[in-house]
Amino acid sequence: MEDLFPFDPELGYLGILLVSFVFSIIPFIPVPYFPILITATFNPRFDPNIIALSSAIGTVAAKTVIFMVSYYGRKILSDKTKKRMLPLQKLVSRYGWPGAFVAALTPIPDDLVYIPLGLTKYSPWKFAAATFAGKLAMNEAIVWGSVYFGRPFVESLVAESTGNFTILIIAAVASIAVLGVTIYFSLKIDWGKMIGRWFPWTLKDCDDEKKDEN
Repeated sequence: MEDLFPFDPELGYLGILLVSFVFSIIPFIPVPYFPILITATFNPRFDPNIIALSSAIGTVAAKTVIFMVSYYGRKILSDKTKKRMLPLQKLVSRYGWPGAFVAALTPIPDDLVYIPLGLTKYSPWKFAAATFAGKLAMNEAIVWGSVYFGRPFVESLVAESTGNFTILIIAAVASIAVLGVTIYFSLKIDWGKMIGRWFPWTLKDCDDEKKDEN
């Protein structure tokens, strides 16, 4: 595995953090950084828990950059679109944490969740906390799974999951397409009609704004 995913032990935990950051900052392309974690885990100089923590910090830093780009990118939206999205924004502000956590914990293309969260102006601090919790939990599972299941099993698993670059390309294209559709409908749907029936409290500010306009 060291031949496929070389990692210089001299880089230490900072190197793990930087590698995780670089691999995670590329949107839509699922470049796996976990083989580096596994390689480091097999080195007795590294503590598995600190490996997981270092990687989580690097990954969250990268994902926060992507989140903030979409967060401030909403400024280019028209006032009409922002008002239409207000009910969704209120709903996400209350229930966005589980979505961000699950996206971080699972191997799905998490940018599909993070960018819409930014567009709906979800709290950056809540986003960072949920993403950190999810990434740390996933990294802990990876490093301790490597420790307990052993090198042969882990190497075969990594080879199967990273060996076909065609699949990575297809996944990247599919992620971009799905995200494009998601953003389009997020901006075009009348969220007041869509979710107001089940979550009427999300319409309160919208109704107040309409009264003020009249």
